[in-house]
Amino acid sequence: MSMPTQQFGKQEELGVPPSVRSAPAKREERVAYLFLMPWSAGLLLFLAIPLVYSLYISMTDRRLISRGAANFIGLENYVYMFTRDAFFYKSLFITIKWIVLTTPLLLIAGLLISLLLNQKYFGMNVFRTILYIPAVVSGVAVAVLWLQLLNPELGAVNYVLIKLGVQNPPYWLEDPAWAMPAAALMSLWGVGGTAIIYLAGLQNIPPHLYEAATIDGAGAWGKFRYVTLPMLSPTIYFLLLNAVIDALLIFGPLFVLVGGGGSGGPDNSLLFYMLYLYRVAFVQGFMGYGTALAWILTIIGVLMVVVMLKLERRFVFYESED
Repeated sequence: MSMPTQQFGKQEELGVPPSVRSAPAKREERVAYLFLMPWSAGLLLFLAIPLVYSLYISMTDRRLISRGAANFIGLENYVYMFTRDAFFYKSLFITIKWIVLTTPLLLIAGLLISLLLNQKYFGMNVFRTILYIPAVVSGVAVAVLWLQLLNPELGAVNYVLIKLGVQNPPYWLEDPAWAMPAAALMSLWGVGGTAIIYLAGLQNIPPHLYEAATIDGAGAWGKFRYVTLPMLSPTIYFLLLNAVIDALLIFGPLFVLVGGGGSGGPDNSLLFYMLYLYRVAFVQGFMGYGTALAWILTIIGVLMVVVMLKLERRFVFYESED
């Protein structure tokens, strides 16, 4: 008679659920599935089915406005993309250049500002609020503002440069060589949001670690290198992940800067991947090819996230780790 009890105990030790469940447990399970049904239905209708359908569209010659049915052409869109579409590689290169240029700029500037915000000076709370306000302004509104600031003839930026003695200030968004730096300068407008997240991470660092570093003779740089950076690494990783994804998918502000209509700026120097996708799908009307471009962007984004998740184990330190 003791044998079933012993087997049941072994199942619990191994984490194997018993085959016979009580009526309340079954009822709780049914209620759980009932509450999950709306979310599951939304996931199926608004994510899974559109994804599968978009994959099918990417293998057709579907047009945005077409009277006839789309023809299935298999992988022709992808073959054309990788073998004959020069704008595909150009837009991909510009997007990667944007990620490499703006991501470190945003992370370093946000960290430096957060170190300032972490000081206990008079009026610091007001300064934090003022600094954060631009981060909640619409990206399109910010782009319109910067269009005026970077106006080569009447803009405030060139006016200041002339007053500082610069004889021939850049034409910014009208010059292929300066268009990317101008857009990068605009991206710093929202650095306050990054600084606030850094500030939250800084204030979560235990003070006793700094006290121990002081006892060991560490100076300001030693505390920053051996205490602040390791303890802040989860925050840096979170911001890095979000910055890369945002840079890969940036569209709205740049759409305003280039004047809309599928333009890529002077000499296509601002033809980001998302702008090129918009041009192909919604301006030229090649919906099938545009969907294929979207799928390649999705794959690139997933691969980048996977790589960063692999790097997390090596470079990110958590306080709970031994």
